[in-house]
Amino acid sequence: MLRGKKVVLGVTGSIAAYKMANVASMLVKQHCDVHVVLTKNGAEFITPVTFETLTKNPCLMDTFDRRDPAEIHHLTLGQSADLMLVAPASADILGKVAHGIADDLLSSTVVAATCPVMFAPAMNTYMYKNTIVQDNIRRLKSFGYEFIEPAVGHLACDAVGVGKLPEEKVLVEAVIRKLAGEQDLSGRRILVTAGPTRESIDPVRFITNHSTGKMGYAVARRAAERGAEVTLVTGPVDLAPPKGVACIRVTTAQEMYRAVMDRADEQDLIIKAAAVADYRPRRVNAEKTKKQEGPLVLELERTKDILAELGQRKRQDQCICGFSMETEDVLEHSRAKLKKKHVDMIAANSLRESGAGFGTDTNHLVLITEEGEEDLGMLSKEHCADGLLDALGRIWERKQKKQEGLS
Repeated sequence: MLRGKKVVLGVTGSIAAYKMANVASMLVKQHCDVHVVLTKNGAEFITPVTFETLTKNPCLMDTFDRRDPAEIHHLTLGQSADLMLVAPASADILGKVAHGIADDLLSSTVVAATCPVMFAPAMNTYMYKNTIVQDNIRRLKSFGYEFIEPAVGHLACDAVGVGKLPEEKVLVEAVIRKLAGEQDLSGRRILVTAGPTRESIDPVRFITNHSTGKMGYAVARRAAERGAEVTLVTGPVDLAPPKGVACIRVTTAQEMYRAVMDRADEQDLIIKAAAVADYRPRRVNAEKTKKQEGPLVLELERTKDILAELGQRKRQDQCICGFSMETEDVLEHSRAKLKKKHVDMIAANSLRESGAGFGTDTNHLVLITEEGEEDLGMLSKEHCADGLLDALGRIWERKQKKQEGLS
């Protein structure tokens, strides 16, 4: 599946480094050209000879390795590879790259890389949960770096919790999905909305919500990786646009309405993952609203219902999916929304469920259609995106067959 693909594995100082020998072997068996960059601390856990024997390529540790004088390894590796996977990724390497520090071969290779870079963190639970480490992870994600989330389990330090390097199969599947995923959405035009909107009260203040855009960005990313021509209409978020996606930035609900409606007719599928404001201030003060005695009353008016209008306007061969985040009676409210908005599918989740709310890297979606419900369970947002695209793709295929039968 990976014939003709070049992958660079970056291995750092963690007891989990031993797993990477099997990862390298599994990738080679997929006919992948595997190159390993091993840090000095990583070599305390596993030897370069192990990787050289498995990959038939030199295992590099030193920026000034002169076995091939023509090669400037920290430049050529990450610029000639199709993907770089840093696993296990220590707190040290995450901090270095997050702040542009390139003081050894691995950090220099990552900073100079032009290929996609994925990190698979592995460390003690308390290290992983440390605010500084989490801030570095958020920073790297905002730059467009991808992450394979650590597993929960018994760690080498005898702690039990998050921080375990996922099993080798999980790491290899992530590489395959990134490099050799089925291009089943090739030729389809998909519009995705993501993030919040902001409705101004005055030049200083605005009304918004807690949406971070992670779910919508994951959908846009996976759709593009699966071959679709993707347009992402995004509210203000702290995320880098996925590669290969046309990104339209908006701020207000009205701007999002216009951006979506201007492009809706040319789309095959529209996925409305944005958390659009339902109301906005009727009047926007030209100057800063001054503090006053007693309560302040804001008069609000409804914004345009983008999903409802898309449902009314959709073609017979077009698919529309909305999102429904609820705090109670999730399935009942979401099914009512499906019917009211005249759409093909509603992706429902509960703000009350831990791991499924705003700002998380996981979600629990229930896909609701006229035919029934499909519970995806608690998954990473990337996997949720794939499940949603799979389900919506099946609806789209049925519509095409129906149209062909009518023609």
